[in-house]
Order: sequence, then structure tokens, then C-alpha cells
Amino acid sequence: MGEILALVEARLLTALGEPDARAAVTFLGTDRIEVLRFVDGDVVRYATLGMSAQPMADPTAALVDPVKGPRAELVLSVRAGLADTDKVLRPLAVLAASPQVEGVIVAPGASLEVGEALWPGAPFSSVLVAEPGGLVEDLEMDAPMEPVRFLPLLPMTHNEAAWKRVRGAQELQERWLSFGTDLRDPLRGSVALD
Repeated sequence: MGEILALVEARLLTALGEPDARAAVTFLGTDRIEVLRFVDGDVVRYATLGMSAQPMADPTAALVDPVKGPRAELVLSVRAGLADTDKVLRPLAVLAASPQVEGVIVAPGASLEVGEALWPGAPFSSVLVAEPGGLVEDLEMDAPMEPVRFLPLLPMTHNEAAWKRVRGAQELQERWLSFGTDLRDPLRGSVALD
């Protein structure tokens, strides 16, 4: 486990530079989850470290394979200085622990709900999991382990999350794109929905 996390951290540092802060959260019955903060000009990125230590398993499986299965870490990017986004550390750790706690497999297109504002005053309490491979490349692992994927998180307002449940992730992303939505704006309102 430590070896995997060392490789994951090295990949994050290669892609994002040195973190300027880190915090660790441990939930009862789970492995420790760290959240690293990277500042890149006017953008702050938060990346989890620890979620990929164990493969995600299908909650309906009779036996859980300790080696095979998808592995991932989460990455959230927001504009700096507009809101107290550092308070997102605990909600991010909660999301990263959800495969261990709730037996969910976090994959692109999924919605993740934290049940409270992501940070004080945030109009978001859920995120859409986007496709990996853009900001941080997948980390290939020795077979039979699957690669570690770095999944971007896109904050969703309550209305956007409800619309996504009905229309799907692809349509919501197309809507954001067609309206030129700044998904990094920590105070943005909901995109126009019909």
C-alpha cells in the first residue's frame, strides 16, 4: 500500500508541482486519506492521496479481490481567493473514503454527494466525476493491478445535480460547454436548464 501511494504522490508532484499544504483525515475503519493543495497562479487544486491504496470493489461481489479492481484519486480545481475553498478538505476526504465506507465504485459520469456545502457559502453539495487523463495522466501499475486514474471533480449546484439525474452526465457537460460555464468559479450559479 505504501509503495502504491509513493508512486501516486510522485505522479501528482510531476503533474502539479510541490504542494503548499496537506491535511490528513482518518475515518473509523478506513485507511488514512490525505488532501494535498497545489497553487497554480489563480487556480488552486486539491488532490486526494490514499483512495488508490485499495482497489474499489463491487459491493455485490461475494469476495473482494485485494489486488484487482479500479483505483483512483480525486482532483478538484477552483479559482483562488474568491471563497474559503480550503474547507473542502474534509468533504474531499469523505468522497475519497466512500469506496471503503460505502462500497461504491467511483467512475466518470457518477455523481457524488457530500450532504453539505463543499466549503462555506458554496452553492454546491455534490460533484460530477469527469473523465481522467487530462491534467494528471493515469499511473500504470504492474499487472494484474489496474492503473490509478486521477478523476477531476466538477462541482454541481442542486438544480444541476437533479437535471443530471434525469438527463445524464453527458448532457449536463454539453450544457456547461454551450453556455461557457466557468466550472472553476467557486461562487458560480447554476447553468440555465430547461
